[in-house]
Amino acid sequence: MKDEIKTEQDGAASAPMQKTRKGWKKGVYAVMATAIAVGAFFAGVGVHWLTLDPEIRSLIYAKNRIQNDYYEEITNDEFYDAVFSGVNGLLDAYSGYLTPEEYAETLVNARGEQTGVGISFVTADKDGNAQLLVSRVSGNSPAETAGIQAGEYIIGYGLDQDELFSDLKFQAFSDFMDTLSTAQDFYLQVKNPQSLQTRIVTIAKRAFTENYVFYRTNEKSYRFEGKSAEQMVEKGEPLSALPQDTAYLRLTKFNGSAASEFNKAMELFKNGGKKHLVVDLRGNGGGYLHIMQEIAGYFCKNSNENRPIAAVARFNGNQEYAYRVDRNKYDEYFSADSKVYVLADSMSASASECLLGVMIDYGAVDIGNVYLATRQGITKTYGKGIMQTTFPFVDVGSAIKLTTAYICWPVTKRCIHGVGITPADGAKTVTENYYGDWEVNEMLADMVSRYI
Repeated sequence: MKDEIKTEQDGAASAPMQKTRKGWKKGVYAVMATAIAVGAFFAGVGVHWLTLDPEIRSLIYAKNRIQNDYYEEITNDEFYDAVFSGVNGLLDAYSGYLTPEEYAETLVNARGEQTGVGISFVTADKDGNAQLLVSRVSGNSPAETAGIQAGEYIIGYGLDQDELFSDLKFQAFSDFMDTLSTAQDFYLQVKNPQSLQTRIVTIAKRAFTENYVFYRTNEKSYRFEGKSAEQMVEKGEPLSALPQDTAYLRLTKFNGSAASEFNKAMELFKNGGKKHLVVDLRGNGGGYLHIMQEIAGYFCKNSNENRPIAAVARFNGNQEYAYRVDRNKYDEYFSADSKVYVLADSMSASASECLLGVMIDYGAVDIGNVYLATRQGITKTYGKGIMQTTFPFVDVGSAIKLTTAYICWPVTKRCIHGVGITPADGAKTVTENYYGDWEVNEMLADMVSRYI
């Protein structure tokens, strides 16, 4: 695959791509302007004009006639809005044109570089009432530094701690955040769901490099910090409910330095003499396929190949391409009687589900050792078994992102798109509770009672 083509599996953690008219219009302006300009250059002989599809020639002709002869004015914006409202209907929610600014931001985010406070929310309760429930705090973020935890509620925000806004609609909070400059202090009123106590937190948006791996035993806790999240430091609370021979590893995204962080955590696992591993994929909406391939190499238990297949992409016309792991590392880190357990939820999507496919298909994980945390009555993984590829327009800096293939598991060729992994497959369930280690501890209690 060419270097300039970025293949990824964006999933549920970040909302599906919004196919904005603005983005489409900028792209089509460039294409149409080029077509008209080149066509005019060759107008004497009509060479270029005749190479265009008849439909494109008709579209250009219709645009000219409408804007010259229609009894009311039709602007460029209005014309292209109408054209691409139809084009957008052909594509799924993950496809669309990226302006140069949007494409540049995509590349920055892929490196783990973020600007903000680093909080993800559940924005409505089971009855549909607005709320700002913190579902995840990004590693190495201002929110993590401020001590905000998943499971807590934001119940107020503002520039004056004595006059806080109490509108809990996410759009209202987002609009407020948009008014803030980087490094500008503001206040959040945070409520703990266990003690019901509230506190005021001073915080500011800033640039940070997100870390994606958290490693814990019953005695120690590690995470990655520093300018590029490259430094593994001993920090945080151990997971006391873990058995002595078991480690816990949370992976929050397949972006940035996630593979490098995962590798370092697995060295701790091996050097610490651990036998069993819990992999937490809750809220992991996916990311880049090449990162998943590197991580998948730890879980190809029953394969004798040095580079087993990690996933199979099925393209238009039923053409298939096998993506392979970098190296089969299972026997270097696990013993014959080791067990791997997985905790996931309805936001575990795309590359997360792909990794689960590797684990299950190669026997590293029994489906009965997959635990699904319920989310607002939904107990399953997301069900995204498709792949997006980004095609840059090098000359103008923009790009188009398209869903290009179904993604299938490596051995069974199962595609979970639109379905996900569910309790009907044999997975266990965990009661919904974002706060602290509540869900992890419920999983561990069942896990220990059955096996360890």
